[in-house]
Amino acid sequence: MTAAAPDRVTGADEPSSRGALSQLIQDANDRGLSYAKMSTRAVDPATGTRLSKPYLQRLVANPPASAPSPAQLKALAIALHVSERRVKAAAAAQWLEYEATELAGYNDEVRIIVGHLAGMPEAELRRWRAMIEADERARREND
Repeated sequence: MTAAAPDRVTGADEPSSRGALSQLIQDANDRGLSYAKMSTRAVDPATGTRLSKPYLQRLVANPPASAPSPAQLKALAIALHVSERRVKAAAAAQWLEYEATELAGYNDEVRIIVGHLAGMPEAELRRWRAMIEADERARREND
């Protein structure tokens, strides 16, 4: 994800306790995107879900106990001009304590395989790693 921002209250170089999605919104605001402008942009075209300026401010200052809905996350991605995947990863980190790793340059099938492998015991992972490495060696030898 992104590096932690300095603590705003003390000015120290301690990590911020702000959640990842809250920080994503605050970072956009710090770069000059006002909450009013975010709110104007924050519309999910599929559902018509809109995010109000107070809701956006609350996501940063006093986030709700539960994550925003998928439609709200899509509207937020549009407002911030970032990928929906990035917004969902930030929400997962903030509300589920789940850190996602982005696999750039791969299709959804590869992401599914990696997700499947992530839940395996270490011994099983070693076996799969050996098979994948053997396949890569064979491909290089045949090229």
